[in-house]
Amino acid sequence: MTKVAPIDQRKADHIKINLEQDVRSALTTGLENYHFTHEALPELDLNRLDTTLSLFGKRLAAPLLISSMTGGTAEAGTVNLRLAEAAQEMGIAMGVGSQRAAIEHPEQAKTFQVRRTAPDILLFANLGAVQLNYGYTIDHCRRAVEMIQADALILHLNPLQEAVQDGGDVNFAGLAKKIEEVCRKLEVPVIAKEVGWGISARTAKLLADCGVQAIDVAGAGGTSWSQVEMHRAPDEFTRQLAATFIGWGIPTADSILNVKKAVPHMTIFASGGLKDGLDIAKCLALGATLGGMAGQFLKTAALSTEAVIEMIKLTKRQIEVVMFACGAERLEQLKMGKLIELTDATH
Repeated sequence: MTKVAPIDQRKADHIKINLEQDVRSALTTGLENYHFTHEALPELDLNRLDTTLSLFGKRLAAPLLISSMTGGTAEAGTVNLRLAEAAQEMGIAMGVGSQRAAIEHPEQAKTFQVRRTAPDILLFANLGAVQLNYGYTIDHCRRAVEMIQADALILHLNPLQEAVQDGGDVNFAGLAKKIEEVCRKLEVPVIAKEVGWGISARTAKLLADCGVQAIDVAGAGGTSWSQVEMHRAPDEFTRQLAATFIGWGIPTADSILNVKKAVPHMTIFASGGLKDGLDIAKCLALGATLGGMAGQFLKTAALSTEAVIEMIKLTKRQIEVVMFACGAERLEQLKMGKLIELTDATH
């Protein structure tokens, strides 16, 4: 058996591979199959549209989430601070990467702690749900939340990534019961999140029954973590195993619809291959509350806080222009039949 890389090395590998390699899924998000009805006379003032919303007791200036990415290394700490500074400046939500590294190595906690620069943002803590089968308890979940003074906890679900990773944690048996216990006992809301392979109707129902208050679908069509693991595989067997799954998963658009149909009142976060504000607007029209992006923010955060702020400004303006050009004064009006699914005939 190959020696498994320590967790901090794995985090460093993940950042490097995401910045330097093509790790896209062979699937698309499915969002290209939808377009908005254009209104040539929208009867709106572009500069007076309302993109605000309230979520988990916090006010957001736009329906935008900096998706969970990183932490646990010095470089990751810098990235998180830049992302948090930008989120604070622009009034949007942010998640940190898996905090397992800091739970097991408390000296790394500071790479996740961004409250001092972002006192007001909606901030999500993050742990791998599967760790509940490997000794983690409600106390570990509380520690993750308290470590960063989070408003909610993301439990991420990544069975395929664990299955193709050298030495991955692959016992997902009986996990729903443990997620349910966390939802029941934790003092803040619990969000369930895939990492890039989407959510089925069955899983959505199961998670709703567990008591999660939101589901981040993280559908296929963006970063494929099996491709990331392929690039860091220690041997040919593991490399080929990971490479097999480049086309695996449920596209983001389908995932949103799956959750909407299975549990109509569930709060949905859309992520997985979203490129810009137009994609986010499509996700909102399909039923999501927030649209999350990771890769683009990682690339801008590698440059500067200002680069992240510019990216958020552009994305927000893209959402506003979509609303303007399809006649939606407020975010909820995007859901009112303004999105058309393209048929084969119109392709």
